[in-house]
Parts: sequence; C-alpha cells; structure tokens
Amino acid sequence: MTQQRKAVALISGGLDSLLAAKVILEQGIHVEGINFFTGFCVEGHTHAIRKRDKARPKRNNALWSAEQLGIKLHIIDIVEEYKDVLLNPKHGYGANMNPCLDCKIFMVHKALEWAQKNGFDFIITGEVIGQRPMSQRKETMPVVARESGAEDRLLRPLCAKNLPPTLPEREGWVDREKLYNFSGRNRKPQMALAKQFGFEDYASPAGGCCFLTDEAYSRKLIDLWKGRGNREYEMDDIMLLKVGRHIRPAPHYKLIVSREEGENNFLLGYRKQFIHLFTTSHPGPLALLDGEPSEADLELAARIVARYGKGRTAEQVTVEVHFPDGESRTLEVTPLLPHEVKEEWMV
Repeated sequence: MTQQRKAVALISGGLDSLLAAKVILEQGIHVEGINFFTGFCVEGHTHAIRKRDKARPKRNNALWSAEQLGIKLHIIDIVEEYKDVLLNPKHGYGANMNPCLDCKIFMVHKALEWAQKNGFDFIITGEVIGQRPMSQRKETMPVVARESGAEDRLLRPLCAKNLPPTLPEREGWVDREKLYNFSGRNRKPQMALAKQFGFEDYASPAGGCCFLTDEAYSRKLIDLWKGRGNREYEMDDIMLLKVGRHIRPAPHYKLIVSREEGENNFLLGYRKQFIHLFTTSHPGPLALLDGEPSEADLELAARIVARYGKGRTAEQVTVEVHFPDGESRTLEVTPLLPHEVKEEWMV
C-alpha cells in the first residue's frame, strides 16, 4: 500500500491559501491547516466592534476556510515570539511597518517545526509570484525556503509551475501537472479557480490580513513608541490602536476618542486602566487618556471630547473625568471649534 502523505497548509483566511490547500486535497493528500496569531491580524476585530460594519459576517476567515475545506485548523499564538520579527527585521520593512519577508520566513519556519513534531511531510502556502511587492517575488521565493529551513519541502501550488520542482513533486507525492502557474497581482485566475471548486463566498481576493500593512495603523504604532520613548508593546496596545480617533495634543499624552457606540462599548473595558472622560450634559463619546496630563491638559482634553459630542455647538458642556485610582472630577468646558483642532494633533 502506498503511504498517504501529509501536508500542513498556512491558512490566513484569504482566497489564495484556501485554494492552495484545496488543490493539494484534490490530489489525495491529508491536509491540516495552521494559523498563526500575531495580534496584528485583521480578522474579526474592527468589524466585530463597529456598528457600521454590522452587516459583515462576524467570522474568523481562517476558521471559516478550514470549515469549507473540511480540514482541521490549528491556531497558534505567537504574539510574544513575533515581537522580535517586528522590531528587528533582517530584511527590513515594506511601505509601512510590515516586515513581510521576515514574517513569511518566520511563519514557514514555525510551520516546519510543527510539521516535524507531528509527522507531516511538507508545507503548503498560497503564495503567488509577483503578488506582493516585498515577500512574493521570484527572487525572494528561494530566500523564504532557505532561511525558514523548509528548503524544497515548501510547496506553493498556485505558482509551482513557475518554480523548480519541490521534493513532493519529484517524489511523486503530488502531480506537478495538476498545479498552477499563476503570477502577478491579477486575481481573476484565482476567482475562476474558486468558481471551479464551488467556492462562492470568500474573503476579498485583494484584501490584506495584517494591520501592519495599513498606513494609518502603522502611523499610530510609531506614534505610540515615540510617545513612550521605547518600542515595547503589549496586546492591549495592539488592540487599542485599531479603535477610535487617536489625538495627541502634546508629546506626553494622547486621547483615544470613540467614533460610535460599538467603539464606546469596547473602550469601556479599559476605563480602569486609563484616565477616561465622557460628557454628561449631552450625548457624546468615551475617551481614554494615555499619559500624564497636567490640569491644563485635562481641560483641553475635556474640550476635545466635547467637540466630538452632541454638545459641540453648546456654550458649555459638562465632562466627567475619572482616574484609575477612583478619583473623579467634573469640568464645565467650552467645546473646541473645528478650526481649533490642529491637524498635527491627529495621529
């Protein structure tokens, strides 16, 4: 009897990884998925929090992909290990704070460790040559394979015909003729293949799965580090950067002001960790204050919070200020006028 080979597929929740795993499943290989949680994943965070996105499915696309494929998915927390990848990327950053090449090398290496521990033969990714400017180029494909340690046990089913045959192909575990030669950023071939396989509902083909590729998010992360004077971060920091308006009136403090009810409710969970402000005379947002403000800073912060509430045109607005130690005070303030909110304050 021929031994059934086993492959572990990196499942991001996107269309490419879904298709790559399906292509190999169709060849009779036993496939299980692996998904690495860095904390910077887009999956399910802001659209689960924000009311305006209530029509969008509240799902983890990696889990959903595994369900469509009928495979087991292993979700592995790498938040702490990933810090070194983000802070010290050997190959540098992309357009924003995305260490894409180092990230791919790291994840393939972790998948290799998992595969070796669990008796799996090779690794599958949904990479396509020319699709990502930093990590998915013909010259970087060998770098990922080499520096991850996976070497030719790393198979990219969607673009395999554009690359030298890997071990699974040479050994006949998979039929190279049933693999693909996709390249470039055009997603029409993937969408056609998805239709062929019967996949109709899937994540946006061109969507990213990491906040570090987002310019606005990266700007907030850099501001956080600059404000604190170091590049340390924790999970709460990562989550809070995804929510609200971030306003820094002075280098030593910033405000996170909710934009809607869903964000208001989310920020409530942090009210015992930060100074928090909210209006009581008029409906308005909740704001967290990160830093050590003076009395003058607190008054300005209260005026900013009033500016974003229903009392923005009132002569006076009542703002309550609560401190983590239980102290509180009430301020009567005049809301800032639109032109008084300085552009350089907006992170």
